Amino acid sequence: MKREILITGDGSTTIRIPDWDENYHSSHGAIQEAKHVFIANGLDCFQNHSELAILEIGFGTGLNTFITFLETLKKEKVHYVGVEAYPVSAIELGHMNYVSELNALQYASIFEKMHATAWEYENAITPQFSLTKRQQFFQDITDKNQFHLIYFDAFGYPLQPELWSETIFSKMYEALLPGGVLVTYACRTVIKNAMLAAGFTIEKLLGAPGKREMLRATKV
Repeated sequence: MKREILITGDGSTTIRIPDWDENYHSSHGAIQEAKHVFIANGLDCFQNHSELAILEIGFGTGLNTFITFLETLKKEKVHYVGVEAYPVSAIELGHMNYVSELNALQYASIFEKMHATAWEYENAITPQFSLTKRQQFFQDITDKNQFHLIYFDAFGYPLQPELWSETIFSKMYEALLPGGVLVTYACRTVIKNAMLAAGFTIEKLLGAPGKREMLRATKV
């Protein structure tokens, strides 16, 4: 299937799949979407935690992982798990300009290491940041009470509605610790209802540029 490199509205890159009319990140800005949805409305909820366990649904290009690393430097110890059924190719990753767009050239080797490390193993990216990449379908996740925070960054509902079901969100609920939070860029009524049915408490929040709203779900 054809895949293209797209420059998004804030100058950062993403991958586009024309046959699906779908991008890995917002065409309005990959970096600004990641910072708004996953950092400002997710990670920042845990500023008082000295140690965090994060699960990302849709590891993809590693953008959310890399930004999380930058945001937690010298603050938290992070155990990060990224789940991806279809890993991005090395050629495509070579076109991602996140290091330069984030003014993080001194950490270029960290971004490279995140993608070079072996799948299915916990890898020490730095002494304070570990990364486990799992090549796994989302429906096969079986974690229980493991994570403080979930970045839910699956492809959109029109393309893969089964990934936004009560079944999947029940798995997310089980994976979170009590008080844990799930954040996602999406805010369809059917998604909200699936989260509620799974047991979450829901908040509608201002969406990233180009999106009116997003959702934050909490395990009480």
